[in-house]
Amino acid sequence: MSNVAVLKQSNIPVIDDHKNKHLKIHYDARHKVSWCLMKSGPRPCFTAQLLSEFHEYIRVTKEEMLETQGQKYDYIVLGSDVEGTFSLGGDLNLFRHHIESNNRDALFNYAIRCIDILHENINHLNCELSTIALIQGDAFGGGFEAALASNVVIAEKGVKMGFPEVLFNLFPGMGAYSLLSRKVGTSMAEKIILSGKLYTSDELFNMGIVDILAEKGEGEMEVYKYIKAANRYSNSYSAIRKVRDICNKISYDELIDIAKIWTDAAFKLTEKDLKMMGRLIQRQDRKHN
Repeated sequence: MSNVAVLKQSNIPVIDDHKNKHLKIHYDARHKVSWCLMKSGPRPCFTAQLLSEFHEYIRVTKEEMLETQGQKYDYIVLGSDVEGTFSLGGDLNLFRHHIESNNRDALFNYAIRCIDILHENINHLNCELSTIALIQGDAFGGGFEAALASNVVIAEKGVKMGFPEVLFNLFPGMGAYSLLSRKVGTSMAEKIILSGKLYTSDELFNMGIVDILAEKGEGEMEVYKYIKAANRYSNSYSAIRKVRDICNKISYDELIDIAKIWTDAAFKLTEKDLKMMGRLIQRQDRKHN
């Protein structure tokens, strides 16, 4: 069942935003929640169009928080409107195009646009609100990174997450190492990244990477359970979020420096590596067409 259906069944006032093509925005005024659901095509990955809509969403949200003295939103929930998939990550087709055309600047600029959004999410838009990732389908590569950048990660049982980039001789270069190492340490972060393994949400919950494990189909319910608890003990939850910001700080410069290494590594890929990337693109296309 979709987020929208659950909200409407709960008699929660929902405001739909139909201006976007790749993001579905719904506002739950009662709980001050912005539901931000990805629906990018032709495959559910971070296309240039989706990134543009994310940037605009962040700009508008920050303006609304400023205009309402921080009263409009208490939570932003990042989810997906694609059945069975949270996000397949970066736009591999675009990566391959920039590499084959030797356009380093374009690839690096793509990375910067991703990092800009990721860093805003990590720092909850520099506002007094919390960001929540609701994972009801598979999250790979940059999709997994995007989820990890949220303050709270809620995943339904049975979904898979991981970083398959090693399969085409690259690594996830837009936050994975920084985010994972602060949760499970550098040794485990490297093991996860270099294995290329797809982990179940159950495994990641036991590792402490997923914060809340929901039964299949009950992800939205767990979001509202979390919100209820956080609102009941708002002073404690707010203070812990601020402590986490201090103890787990990830600087913008750190992310940019890693993105530079990622871009350099991308241009060292061989023809064999690019063919493997192409096969992954074809698999994604078959799955979602």
